[in-house]
Amino acid sequence: MTSGGKTRRSSEGALNNDPAASTHPFRALRVRNFRLFATGQVVSVAGTWMSVVAQDWLVLELTDDSATALGTVTALQFAPMLLLTLYGGRLADRYDKRALLTGANIASALLAFLLATLVLGGAAGLAHLYVFACALGLVNAVEVPTRMSFVGELVGPELLPNASALSAAYVNVARVAGPAVAGLLITAVGTGWVLLVNAVSYAATVLALRRMRTEEIQRSAGPPGRARVVDGLRHVRGRPDLSVPLALVAGVSLFGLNFQLTLPLLAKTVFHADATSFGLLTTAFAAGSLAAAFLTTARRSRPSGRLVTGSAVLFAVLETAAGWAPGYPAAVVLLFLTGGASIFFAQAANHRVQLGSDPRYRGRVLALYTLILQGSTPIGALIVGSVGAQWGARACFVVGGLASLAAALAALAHRSGRSGPEPAAAGHAATPERPARNRNIRT
Repeated sequence: MTSGGKTRRSSEGALNNDPAASTHPFRALRVRNFRLFATGQVVSVAGTWMSVVAQDWLVLELTDDSATALGTVTALQFAPMLLLTLYGGRLADRYDKRALLTGANIASALLAFLLATLVLGGAAGLAHLYVFACALGLVNAVEVPTRMSFVGELVGPELLPNASALSAAYVNVARVAGPAVAGLLITAVGTGWVLLVNAVSYAATVLALRRMRTEEIQRSAGPPGRARVVDGLRHVRGRPDLSVPLALVAGVSLFGLNFQLTLPLLAKTVFHADATSFGLLTTAFAAGSLAAAFLTTARRSRPSGRLVTGSAVLFAVLETAAGWAPGYPAAVVLLFLTGGASIFFAQAANHRVQLGSDPRYRGRVLALYTLILQGSTPIGALIVGSVGAQWGARACFVVGGLASLAAALAALAHRSGRSGPEPAAAGHAATPERPARNRNIRT
């Protein structure tokens, strides 16, 4: 560890010894590298969510509101996650994460610029959207697990729960701002300019990465020998406290977390909303997510399995209720609550898995988490898209909520069938009984 690293560790120790500082909701932002990273991410992710709204709106315009086409675009964007995310986690455990993230963001910017050029030139068709969605998915297969595991290297184990929660918070700040601005811009200047703004927004993350003090990045020790995907899978298989929440995430994400598909369908086919109203509906969902993300900034230790399962039950009930919303105002309220429950569940599951895994395998374990959370989207999008095409957008929410409830009840049944204490993670990862400061760990 360099002298800069020693200074940083000392300052964090002082932070942890100060009761007021150790409970401050924004305490991880006192770390310069994380502050840079978060600032760049707010700008970049806002551009990404503007692009999501623009892309979905463009697909619906080109296909006369086809749920199948929208489901296909979503599936193609997430299909590479299903195939390559575990390899991306292997790269994250083996190579410099800062360099990987820089390359991934530059590649994403180029793809966004090329698509914007086609749309502005009037040459974009549905086939182009298919190709670019798949190409972006290839980049994300590396970028997502690398970004999630990089946060721990920026702040260290003591601040990881807070930094992870803040990461979810800035993503949801972007989800609030991005769709609302995108709806206004689509109405004013069209989808092409929104896509161009997204291309430019990646520069914020690249600049933040290059301005970091590399001596203060707390790189975890690399795995002995080759970083193999199978070793990460074996680590999870031998840990029920990791495998059960991952299985629950699989069930919920497959059917319940398809809002990129279901929200535009609900807006256009049920409430007959224009682009601005669609953006505001998406913003309501994101605002609930943001509120929940700030709520989790108070977390200082690994959440219990009961909390993870209970939050899944709450999410399932609220999503089902959102499908029966009698009008636009009620939908706004229910989507706000559903968004909050979704991010609270995802964060609880993420923290349970991340804070319980061995640091040597964390990139690959988080790649598995990402694979399950986002890689299941292609399958879920096709299933939910078919449900929407046959029974309408409301059915997408009801089916997703009931399937998520079934997954949560199965997890509860598994918990009640087990006895004995949970195994401790290698590297002294925290259990619910062990405080965060005794962890050696790295959203």
